[in-house]
Amino acid sequence: MATEIRVPTLGESVSEATVGTWFKKVGDVVKADEPLLELETDKVTIEVPSPAAGTLAEIVAQAGETVGLGALLGQIAAGGAGAAVAAAAKAEPAVAAAIPVAAPAAAAAAMPPAPAAAKLLAENNIAAGDVDGSGKRGQVLKGDVIAAIAKGPATTAQAAEPVKVAARAPSAVEDAPREERVKMTRLRQTIAKRLKDAQNTAAMLTTYNEVDMSAVMDLRNRYKDIFEKKHGVKLGFMGFFTKAVTHALKELPAVNAEIDGTDIIYKNYCHIGVAVGTDKGLVVPIVRDADQLSIAGIEKEIGRLGKAARDGQLSMADMQGGTFTISNGGVYGSLMSSPILNAPQSGILGMHKIQDRPVVVGGQIVIRPMMYLALSYDHRIVDGKEAVTFLVRVKESLEDPERLVLDL
Repeated sequence: MATEIRVPTLGESVSEATVGTWFKKVGDVVKADEPLLELETDKVTIEVPSPAAGTLAEIVAQAGETVGLGALLGQIAAGGAGAAVAAAAKAEPAVAAAIPVAAPAAAAAAMPPAPAAAKLLAENNIAAGDVDGSGKRGQVLKGDVIAAIAKGPATTAQAAEPVKVAARAPSAVEDAPREERVKMTRLRQTIAKRLKDAQNTAAMLTTYNEVDMSAVMDLRNRYKDIFEKKHGVKLGFMGFFTKAVTHALKELPAVNAEIDGTDIIYKNYCHIGVAVGTDKGLVVPIVRDADQLSIAGIEKEIGRLGKAARDGQLSMADMQGGTFTISNGGVYGSLMSSPILNAPQSGILGMHKIQDRPVVVGGQIVIRPMMYLALSYDHRIVDGKEAVTFLVRVKESLEDPERLVLDL
């Protein structure tokens, strides 16, 4: 008897995925729980384990295909490899015949507005047809309705018009053979869309400051060996920055809030997203309740999330619910940048390279390890005074780290 391989639950609000790499081919012997393939979702890459031991008898969904929850990916046969190959060859005509019939039915299915979007549409007397949906199969999402309301009634009629995208100019004849066209992964497409949506939706502004890292570096150098021996994790800079951010967020809650229609939702907790670069793109796992963790606890959690991100083992729970984000471009040598908001959050802090620079201290020119900080924020909810004060509070905590210990 064959055992079916189906798409597992992908996480909250994720209804489909793209088949990535199959680690096995038809006829290969597999063990129970051995990874068979990767599924790429809008947020993470998920490995699908074998549901049973046996032989991979059939691959139904090929790499690059989009599949929904519970969709059949393949089958595991209990027999030998030869029998599995024969079974797969026999099954191929039936699968091929079924595809042309199923595809039009799926394409024709109309997607009603998401429940939250439907509520907003009713409250604002807007027809679903007047809002261009950005969800799967054109589904109208809550963000689409909010964007339509913000633009005003004059633009809702225009929303149904197709967006005209300028065609790419052809390459020169001598250059075309030297170009390579590669389809964007779902994760990269999602990153591109979310960043552009953030620019189009939020009134984004960035304020800058610089911090003298001498005190933090001295403290780290004095205690890093003892810290690692006791806690089993290295003492880095992210623990100090995360703790400094949580202190500032408590004083300035607007930076930790988000806009929902005409309401502001204040978060009385600090789930800090830490941007991590991987070979598949940027991901932002969440350090939950960072304000309740010690610096050691924060470093341990960041270490766990960073390893999971690099190994492609992040779960959906690791990626959802962030209230504020920290991005460290300094690890790549960035001296200054303006980070883009991680919507629907209202603030993101950009860290940069530590560089020795001449500064004036007490009327004397001295050399100090300095870092530029950048806070991008949504000006619709955060005033300039609040943004500047937030950045100053982070600076004060880092230049006098005893404040973090004393909760000042």
